[in-house]
Amino acid sequence: MPSGSVFGFLGPNGSGKTSTIRMLLGLTRASSGEIRMLGRTMPTSLAQVLPRVGALVEGPAFYPFLSGRANLLRLDTADRAAPGRTREARVDAALERVGLTHAASKKAHAYSLGMKQRLGIAGALLMPRDLLILDEPSNGLDPQGTREVRSLIGSLAGEGATIFVSSHLLSEIEQMCTHVAVMSAGRLMTQGPLDELRRQGVQRARVDTLDVDDAVRVLAGLGLDPAVSGSVVTAELPSDALPPEQLNQRLVEQGVRVRGFSVSGASLEDRFVDLTGEGFDVAG
Repeated sequence: MPSGSVFGFLGPNGSGKTSTIRMLLGLTRASSGEIRMLGRTMPTSLAQVLPRVGALVEGPAFYPFLSGRANLLRLDTADRAAPGRTREARVDAALERVGLTHAASKKAHAYSLGMKQRLGIAGALLMPRDLLILDEPSNGLDPQGTREVRSLIGSLAGEGATIFVSSHLLSEIEQMCTHVAVMSAGRLMTQGPLDELRRQGVQRARVDTLDVDDAVRVLAGLGLDPAVSGSVVTAELPSDALPPEQLNQRLVEQGVRVRGFSVSGASLEDRFVDLTGEGFDVAG
C-alpha cells in the first residue's frame, strides 16, 4: 500500500481479516506462501520490523483499576526498544494525540468504549511507527465513539502516517480510506485505490423527466433495460453503450424533456456484491 495512505481491509465477519493480520504480525504462522511487510520477509524479520509497527488487534485490553496513563506507562516499560528516560513525556504526548489528556488519571474501567479504543491506539503510538495496523477499530462502538475513532484516524493520516485498518463496516471504509482490499472466505478478491475500484463497476444513467414513457422507449431502443421510479428513469450502461453525452442527445432529439441527466459509477457495496456474490454489513 502507498506510504501515507489509509488502506481499508474490507470483508464480512469470518472472511479472514484478523487471521491475515495475525500472520502479518507473526502471531500466527501461514501454512503456505510468503509474507512481506515494510520490505522485509515475515516472520523471519520480526525483530527488525515490529519496532516500526504499531498494532491494535481484536480490541484493547487494560488493567481496569489503573489509570489510562498508568496503563500506557506499563505498556511502554514492556517494550525493550523504548527508552526509559523519555517514557513519561512520550506517554503524555500519546495521550494528547488521541485526545485523552483530560482523562489520563481516570481508571480504565470507567472509560467508554470509544475512549478505550483511543487508549489502545495511543499505546500503538508510544514510539515512532512507519505503519499502524488497526483491526476493527470501530467494533462495538456507539455512533459517537465511531466518530471519535474515525476522526483520530483521519488526523493521523493527515500527519503522514500509513494506516492499515480492517473493518466489516462498509460506511466506515468509504469515509476513512483512500485504498481498499476486499476479502471473501479467506481469498483476496481485489485491491487498489477506492475510486478505481468504484470505476471498475457498471455505470448507471439517471434521467429525470416528465416524459417517462418516451424516455423508456428511447433507452430500450438503444438496447438498454430501463427502470422507472416516479419521474426518474435509470439504466445500467454496458461497456458498449453510447457515451453519456450521446445518450442525452438521443433523448432530446426524440422529444424527451430532460430535466436532469447524470451517470454514476458503481458504489462500493455494488462492487463488493459483484466480486463476492454476498451481501454486506453497510451500517453495522
